[in-house]
Amino acid sequence: MLEGYVSYVGTDDAGGEDPAATRARLRAGLSPGFSRRATVLGLLIGGVLRGVMEQCGGTTVYASAYGETRTLADFLDTFPHESPTLFQTSIHPSAVQQVMIERKLPIREYVPFAGGPCLAARALLAALLSPCDPVVFCGGEERGSWMADIGVASDRSFAFALALRKSRDASTLARLRLEPADGDPEARTGSAPGGMAFPAWFDLLHSRRNFNGTVSAEWRLGLEWT
Repeated sequence: MLEGYVSYVGTDDAGGEDPAATRARLRAGLSPGFSRRATVLGLLIGGVLRGVMEQCGGTTVYASAYGETRTLADFLDTFPHESPTLFQTSIHPSAVQQVMIERKLPIREYVPFAGGPCLAARALLAALLSPCDPVVFCGGEERGSWMADIGVASDRSFAFALALRKSRDASTLARLRLEPADGDPEARTGSAPGGMAFPAWFDLLHSRRNFNGTVSAEWRLGLEWT
């Protein structure tokens, strides 16, 4: 069994919020240049990381199924008179890297995950296996436009950030554990072949809801809030 203790959690359920509204809401405390240049996901990740930014220099695990697909679609929509500004935004590094570069913060280890099945379980496994204490685990999506209609972008915007420690202390908010799913009826029957969907993982954190169940064919998740 692998376990960790959540000492910080930040979430932002932006849902179907318009990108311009997201920028207006989150630009407080950010430099004008960054709030203008960053992707929507970069702004969301920057917001949820504010309370744990100083802990990101060890190991940071980042996960997103679709990344900056809204930003890419906005650039493509300007063709055949492509926008230089949107082009620059569309080739930015990942959301968490945008934030770290803006803050000029060094980082020892950065472990990114993108797409694929069981995304939450794979990223959480990496975070719990890291020898660093604490580990910052963050991720999210930006709501797509026409790309969402063809299944290659998220249909909602959200972001989360966790600080995971090796042992319980006064700051503990929740206990996380991953256990092998051997013998689990759900795993045996294949009723959860894709594992927990990434938005469902976010919803657990945002609602601070306890959970005990299969998140992939290999792993069961236990999440207990204090």
